[in-house]
Amino acid sequence: MALAVVDSSGWMEFFLAGTGGPNFIPAVSDVANLIVPTIAIFEVSRLLLRTRGAEVTKSAIAHMSLARVEPLDAQLAGEAALVAFEHKLPMADSIIYATAQRFDATLWTQDADFEGLPGVRYFPKTARLDALADSQASAANGPFAKPGRSMA
Repeated sequence: MALAVVDSSGWMEFFLAGTGGPNFIPAVSDVANLIVPTIAIFEVSRLLLRTRGAEVTKSAIAHMSLARVEPLDAQLAGEAALVAFEHKLPMADSIIYATAQRFDATLWTQDADFEGLPGVRYFPKTARLDALADSQASAANGPFAKPGRSMA
């Protein structure tokens, strides 16, 4: 597979077994070709801490860290600012998209802000991410299920 970057919405679908989660399995499982922007680790960690706790968050960070983790440096920050200006993207989205563009990687996402941009593999959302984070069905079946729940 070609190089890939998965944005925060894709990681959350994967970790919480959202209905769109299977769309991201090819990218998140091919860690040799996966680039993870540090801002994605922050966004995923923030949501998992709120909904699943510290141990689950540590596991998610460990999984994301199996890939190449790309830090935000001065040059990437400048590239992201240009992306934000040109495409009217929020800060985190701009950093994630600029990271993908820097490495000529495909950005895998379900975030509508990226729909139609070059180099993006977009999957429309089928449910709100917040609803997935609170859903017992998602928690019971995701790779980071709440303790004591079956993975059936």
